[in-house]
Amino acid sequence: MKYAKKLPAFIFFFFCIVAFLNQAKAQTAVKEGKMKILIHVTTGPENPTRAALAFLVARTAVEQGYTVSLFLAGDAVQLMRDPVLDNLAGLGTGKLRDHFDAIVKGGGHFYLSANSSKVRGLTEADIKGKPAEFSLPDVLVKLLVESDREITY
Repeated sequence: MKYAKKLPAFIFFFFCIVAFLNQAKAQTAVKEGKMKILIHVTTGPENPTRAALAFLVARTAVEQGYTVSLFLAGDAVQLMRDPVLDNLAGLGTGKLRDHFDAIVKGGGHFYLSANSSKVRGLTEADIKGKPAEFSLPDVLVKLLVESDREITY
């Protein structure tokens, strides 16, 4: 009974230590450039501001030294078409092509849902010369598990 009163304090202390260790691990990963960020994009050209925002966040992460992967699914796969890359701009979120080029320069990689791409007519010709590949849902799950952080747009 006398230990029961101390249990809440012990639990609180335990969780504080775990949180501190997790934060220290994350800070070490950031310093070593090993933190992996996955950006899952499902918004396509129909919402240019949101689509460009996803690429802007990816660009920002790459420029800060993070390892960045983007998984494009649904209408977002159309963002990889050159005419879309060249002409899409969001309100206050910039030009898609500028963000794409910075992501590529910084070593970012694009995964496109193979199923979404197929039904929207996206082919190998659309991604030729780009750090991109067609992928199935198992790749998305693998990327999620391996990532330190995940953002969805």
